[in-house]
Parts: sequence; C-alpha cells; structure tokens
Amino acid sequence: MKVIIIGGVAGGASCAARLRRLDEKAEILMVERGPYVSYANCGLPYHVGGVIPNESSLVLSNEKMFKAMFNIDVLINCEAIEILPKEKSVKLRNTNTGEVTTQTYDKLVLSPGAVSVHPPLPGIDLPGIFHVRTVPDVHQINEFIEKGNPFLAGMHRYSGFQTLRPKTHAIVVGGGFIGLETAENLIHRGFSVTLLQRGDQVLGPLDKENARVVEGYMKKHGVNIVLDDGAAAFKEADKGGLDVITESGKSYHADVVILAIGVRPNTTLAKMAGLEIGELGGIRVNDQMITSDPDILAVGDAVEVKDFMTGEWSLVALAGPANRQGRIAADVIAGRDSHFRGTQGTAVIGLFESTTAWTGLSEKTLKRMGDTDYEKIYIYPNSHAGYYPGAKPIAMKIIFRKSNGKLLGAQALGLDGVDKRISVIAGLIQMGATIYDLEESELCYAPQFGSAKDPVNFAGMVAADVLRGDMPISHWEHAKKGFILDVREPFELAVENIPGATNIPLGQLRGRLNELPKDKEINVLCRSAQRAYSATRILLQNGFKAKNISGGMISYANNYLFETNREAE
Repeated sequence: MKVIIIGGVAGGASCAARLRRLDEKAEILMVERGPYVSYANCGLPYHVGGVIPNESSLVLSNEKMFKAMFNIDVLINCEAIEILPKEKSVKLRNTNTGEVTTQTYDKLVLSPGAVSVHPPLPGIDLPGIFHVRTVPDVHQINEFIEKGNPFLAGMHRYSGFQTLRPKTHAIVVGGGFIGLETAENLIHRGFSVTLLQRGDQVLGPLDKENARVVEGYMKKHGVNIVLDDGAAAFKEADKGGLDVITESGKSYHADVVILAIGVRPNTTLAKMAGLEIGELGGIRVNDQMITSDPDILAVGDAVEVKDFMTGEWSLVALAGPANRQGRIAADVIAGRDSHFRGTQGTAVIGLFESTTAWTGLSEKTLKRMGDTDYEKIYIYPNSHAGYYPGAKPIAMKIIFRKSNGKLLGAQALGLDGVDKRISVIAGLIQMGATIYDLEESELCYAPQFGSAKDPVNFAGMVAADVLRGDMPISHWEHAKKGFILDVREPFELAVENIPGATNIPLGQLRGRLNELPKDKEINVLCRSAQRAYSATRILLQNGFKAKNISGGMISYANNYLFETNREAE
C-alpha cells in the first residue's frame, strides 16, 4: 500500500509517524511545500520576542530524521499542484527547480493547513508588513527588525558603548492568539505596540466580560488596544516607516506591521479534486477523517469537524485536534475502527505571565443558539492553599445546565494554576460530567499545589448549591435593578460600593433582620460572594426572599467597570 501525505507540521507528520508504527510495510511519502516538515507554529511569536532565541529550536524534526527513524520518504520544497482522483495520482512540483513529477497513491491524506487571511487592502504588500504563520515568516520579521532599522545596525552593537535607542512602533492587526502573543513579544523587544481589532473584543471564544479583563491587563503592560476599528489601508510614511489607516479614518504610524487577522482553510487542492467543501469553507470529512472520496482523507486546520458540544460544523485551527486527527487517519488507513469525537475548543494563552483558558460552550454561543437551559456562576478561589506563600486568585466562570447540572463550559483567568483547572474540567466535559461530579472529583492536594477544597471542587459545590436551592443566585444585569443588601464592613465601602445599597455587615445581620423588607427580593452582596452566601442562608431560613449576587463586587468590576471605562474612552 502506498500512502501520500500532503503537508507536514502537526496533522501530516503525526499521521505519517503513527501509520509507520502500525504498518511497517506501507510505502509512505510525505510532501511539504516549505523547507521544514515539522515545526512548532505555536512558538513563532516567542521567537519574535527572543524568548525562544534560536530558530532551530522551532524545528521539531527534518526529512533525514523521518527517513532514519521511520523509513518515511519526505520531499521538502515540493508543492502538490494537482490531484487526479480517477487516476489516483498527484502532480508534484519542485519549488526550487520547477520540475513536475507524478506520484500514484492507494490512499491520500491532505494536511495543507490554513493560510493567513490577506485581504486586498491598499498597500498591504508594502515592505515591513508581515504574517506570523511559518518559520520563514518569523525569520523575515527578525531580519527586517535588525536590518530595517538604522539604529539597530549602528553603534549600539559595539561592545563598551551604548547609545539611547529611539522608540520604535509596531501595529498588530488582529486580536486572536497570534495577535496578542505577538503584541506581547514586541513589547519585550522594546516596541510601543498598538493592536487594532475590528470586532468589539479580543479572543473571540471568550465571553465579553472575561475578554475585557484580558484587554485591561494588556493595556496595563503597555499595549494600546483599539476595538471596533480594523485596518483599511497601508501607505509609506513621509519620514520612513508605514502609516496604517483604519476604517474610522484614524492613522497610526508603524516601523513594522504584523497581520494576524486570522486564517482560512487551504482548500485549493481539495476543490481541484472535486471534494466536498463545507459551508464554513473547510474540507468536509466524516468522523474517520474521510472526505467525499473514500480514498482521500484530510486532517488539521483545513477540515471542518463537528463541535463536540453542539454537533454543529466548526473550524478549529489548533495543534491538539490536528495531532489527534492525524493519528485517527493513520488508524483508519491501517484498518482500525477509530473515530474523532469532535472538538470542544479547549485553549489556553499566556500573556505577560498571566493565563487565560477556556473549554466548551461560552454563554454568548448559547445565546446565539437560543438555548436558555443554562446557569452560570462566578467564583474567585486561590490557586493553592492561602496560608502557603504565593497563592493567587483565579477568576472562574462555570456554565452548566439548569435542568440536570451537565457541564457545558468553563473560562478562567489568573496568574497561577489556571491551565490545570480548565484541563480537568475539559476532560470531565468529554465524559459527560455534571457539576455534581466536580463536587466529588478527587484531585491532587498539597498546600503549594492546591487546596483541600480545590477550585474545581469549589466550582462544583457552588453550582450544586444553586441547583439544590440552597443558594439561589442573581446576576448583575438583574440585581442592579432591585433591592441590594451589602454585607461587607463599612471600611470596605470606602473603596468600592453600589449607590443605594443597604449596608448591614454579616456579623450584625441576625440582630438587624427587622430592617429588611419581606415583600421584596433581596440581592445579597459582598466582595466575592462567600460572605453573601452565609447571609443568603440566614435570610432564607428567616422567611426572606434572598439571592446571592454571583461573584459579588469582583464580578461587578469585570462585567461593568471595564465596559464603562471602555465606553468612556
């Protein structure tokens, strides 16, 4: 059996290696258009910033290693230019010499990835404008930064003498993973950075209140974030560099521009071969990664797959799903009954030593679908035991079914311990777990790693209290219109308060119940909702109608203060 794999990196390379482990006799040929058959896309922004100093560190393997370790033939700098499904053959062109050859196959795997969105804007191809998609892209950026700036090529590079470096400016267009990570790394390189985002938030998968926290944190570290205003044109500046003109007519000067507008599936070959393309523009495959042609499989960023949570078709440009899809394709070619479960969009991003992670459904996705059978909670537990030095709060949002407690999604932000909590919840979601399973999950505990009541357990306990009726909750969009009881101490109100709220500290509440109305719903407030929970229990057992405002003043700050500040800007 002869198998040709078009494209390396995550999906193609993992498919090739897996197939060899399953079938020692198969003839495997992998074709890669670029010079590197397997490299770490996710590390590219960090090479721009110098965190990963050596370009070679990004190259995971080469054609010689694949031949020696796996007996897999690899053609680099070789582009597949046409698929002939009836003849079961592929035309290949050497990008260095232009020579065209034809190879036949028994099975063909497409892993062409995605291409950076490059809209036909005026001046978009001017020198100094780059994408961050491949190793050569980053090489060009670093070379331009070094050679394209007279100062960087000048006296400061001589040992023993330093001069004052002028401030250099960068514009990053796009507020997704690559845009934010590149913005951070350009700050590390000494640039002043402005990030232009056409939409109304960064990191589209996040709910807006959490995106606002990320935006505020980026601004704190020097990134100027401009929302609701995309790039419209680029032109050479009179005194060197570039001017970026936005859709609103504003102009921003830049010494370098990074385009991180997004990616689209590379389906050129698939269309030429007559394969089915989905409504989202990706190659349509079934759960065994087989296309509309039974002898052609496809994996990675170029394919449409089912969303594990909704069953809808989706495009997910992430390395983890691509690797799993590559393995499944290899299994299927080798005769095994493997299936891809779908993707739930689990992701994480690190920005200036902070972490933001998410999995499953967001609230805005549920609203888009018209799904009202859900509840959400906001909690702010410590990353590990509070008495052990270094504990940091984690802001967590948990979304679950009102009807049966099934976990739907989670988002978390913080400086420590975020990724492992979302990873645990992601695994539980795949197993169809409920918030009651979060309560009972047995997780590692030592004071420097977690708490006896881990944030995952705590999330389950709070959510279960809500569904069992022990702690009815309200959210700020409704609570701010009603009667609010603030159970914090008076000195706390001097720092932050809600105008018109009634203040009775928790320690005094039992003795002052006669000051509260029994004909109104009482929305109970504290800093993070823990004291408010105790107050809510007191009120409920004394005949009052009470609800705990989920997340307290912290969720108020995230939901409203960030939004108010943005509107003021």
